Amino acid sequence: MSDETPICSAKGCRTAAEWVLAWNNPKIHTPDRRKTWLACAEHREHLSQFLGVRGFLKDVVPLAEWESAP
Repeated sequence: MSDETPICSAKGCRTAAEWVLAWNNPKIHTPDRRKTWLACAEHREHLSQFLGVRGFLKDVVPLAEWESAP
């Protein structure tokens, strides 16, 4: 893994990211704003649930697809 390899956002995880979790906190962000967390395969569900319970999760997209989007 190079220094430029995106890594998972889960606490303590150093695994390469495979997924982008796009989210927004409606109390502080405009509706079109998207913040992102990165997730490895192991932590995708856990991070998605964390954001989903709070009503923040907007989309889960493979990292390669996110990077190639215009």
